[in-house]
Amino acid sequence: MILITRKLDDSIYQKLSQLYDVDEWSQSDEVMPRAELLRRAAGKDGILCTLTDKIDEELLRAAGDNLQTISTLSVGYDHVDVAGLQARGITLGYTPDVLTSSVADITIGLMINAARRLPEAAAAVKNGEWGAWSPDWMTGRDLSGATVGLLGMGKIAQAVAARLRGFDCRVLYYSRTRKPEIEASHGVIYRDRDSLLRESDFVSVHTPLTVQTTGMCDDAFFDAMKQTTVFINTSRGGLVDHDALHRALQSGSIYAAGLDVTTPEPLPSDHPLVSTPNCIILPHIGSASIQTRQRMSQIAAANLMAGLGDGEFISKLV
Repeated sequence: MILITRKLDDSIYQKLSQLYDVDEWSQSDEVMPRAELLRRAAGKDGILCTLTDKIDEELLRAAGDNLQTISTLSVGYDHVDVAGLQARGITLGYTPDVLTSSVADITIGLMINAARRLPEAAAAVKNGEWGAWSPDWMTGRDLSGATVGLLGMGKIAQAVAARLRGFDCRVLYYSRTRKPEIEASHGVIYRDRDSLLRESDFVSVHTPLTVQTTGMCDDAFFDAMKQTTVFINTSRGGLVDHDALHRALQSGSIYAAGLDVTTPEPLPSDHPLVSTPNCIILPHIGSASIQTRQRMSQIAAANLMAGLGDGEFISKLV
């Protein structure tokens, strides 16, 4: 028997229900309450979850000895106790790579929107602020021809770099390991982190969330940038000290910011960043294209089946 923690496309449900008894949380599109998740996990052979479901020691104990596999409909797995799964011999499937293009598109979109102040301009039309033409009104900064610094050079960062070619950008990158082959194929230039922060007109974060990287975007990080820099994060909210970001935006230490990820999520509507005019915050929609979400669901289902011995993994972590 398997548990699906969120309502998926009917075609996915039908496919899985032909092979297994399926317990699907389909009462609403809301996150399954924790107590309900613990109760329904009991005795399951497999669980198809999302990043909103914490798969920790408490959940694994509640599930019991039958549990063979976890399949998460996400590229990230911060919500999963990977060590706990390994200790129990439970496999973990996830959905990387499929959302690369969608997240790269959102990254470019945030760069343009934040730099050119598009949300402010759209709001001016609605609130009656739009008046006679003025040379300096609603002016922003160009992405075209800019120097863009990418922190990290995984597949999403590479896709962003490829898109930036069309904007005639000079692309810098920093990662723990230098990547000469990507420098050659994508035309990117390696810099140490401090140099990247000093030189870049845009800084976009594409690093995993680890103990070492948590909160790395702090006061010193933003102080190292130019006052004209636009900061973008479509990776993990926990990488950024949001109070430090707010201070940088308020003081003019940096020009603007665009975020698709925050900590927590949802970010409370009374958080200072929400009302900061030079900060755009999206509700974690990087992978929210119809095609990408359908493919993620298909991969998650295939990984679940593989963990139960009915096929091959498409993306297996443990």
